[in-house]
Amino acid sequence: MKTVKIIYSILFIFLLASCSPTKITKTWVDKSIGPRKYNRVLVLCVIPETEKELGLKMENQLTGDLTDLGYDAIAANKIFPEGTFVRGDTARAVAALAGKGFDGIMTIVLIDKKKQPYYVPGKVNEKLAFDKLNGFNRYYITVADHIYSPGYYGEEIKYVWENNFYDLIDNKIVYSARSRTLDITSVNQLAHQYGLLMAQSLVNNDILAKPN
Repeated sequence: MKTVKIIYSILFIFLLASCSPTKITKTWVDKSIGPRKYNRVLVLCVIPETEKELGLKMENQLTGDLTDLGYDAIAANKIFPEGTFVRGDTARAVAALAGKGFDGIMTIVLIDKKKQPYYVPGKVNEKLAFDKLNGFNRYYITVADHIYSPGYYGEEIKYVWENNFYDLIDNKIVYSARSRTLDITSVNQLAHQYGLLMAQSLVNNDILAKPN
């Protein structure tokens, strides 16, 4: 049953990633290690206090997606008190991790968030509204579909993320990626699509050995 669940999770990840507004724009991988079995992976989101809700959802979603694929992953907010991890305070982070049994850490860092304009061009349906099987009454109904739709300007939010995987066995970074997200209607949607995409990327780039 567990194997079947993992297979379905992988298929769903590929399906969603093909149409996701979240995209990975750059990736770097340390090829010297290759796929490794990590016994306990910490998922940690470093994000401004104003985006706290989003940070929690990002941690929990990626943790859940990795767990569904058969990996032992834990969200930082589940075991560490708030304020344990502060950007720039490396010594404090190292002290907090000591003795916890983690051999891998996946960090999610919000690099930038900004609004940006976009334009949707106008369009007109080139197909004739004429239908020989219907009279004027049907034509009157369908002709509205052929009226020119003017273009318009809108505004969307762009998120830029830095995503790193740290190997605590050799004490070095083995994976780094930049990703961006556009046109997200809710933080739940953002976290959901991001989690699936990053879980897939870690597996496809041979960071995580496939579970037994």
